[in-house]
Amino acid sequence: MGQDVNVTKPRTRISAAVLDSRDPRSLADFYERLLGWMVVVSEPARAGESAADGWVMLRSPEGGTGLSFQYDANYVAPAWPAGPADQQMMVHLDIAVENLDKGVTFARDLGASLAAHQPQDDVRVMLDPAGHPFCLFVGPV
Repeated sequence: MGQDVNVTKPRTRISAAVLDSRDPRSLADFYERLLGWMVVVSEPARAGESAADGWVMLRSPEGGTGLSFQYDANYVAPAWPAGPADQQMMVHLDIAVENLDKGVTFARDLGASLAAHQPQDDVRVMLDPAGHPFCLFVGPV
């Protein structure tokens, strides 16, 4: 695989997945309420940048990998499903819920919308307030 067998691999872990947004604090607030996670880092706008600039990290109360949100003035929401000329989705979140209908209702009450295209009967594709797709499915929570 092109690896030098004489090089010792350093310890690594994924700290967080990061979603871009024109309003990272609002998007972090949405996921904080949806997931019941807490803000562990909130960085203000950098000097000379827009007041909307900043970076926020959420983490589950149980610990583990986090979810972060960063400012991107040029953010464009992906199309779902995307065509050849559309902004492509780079990542989406899979979120387990105890009850699919209740999960959808709760997400919508927080500001998410149900995507028009639903490719599976047992999964609901949702769009967060910034337009990032995420999937709700029944699974261990």
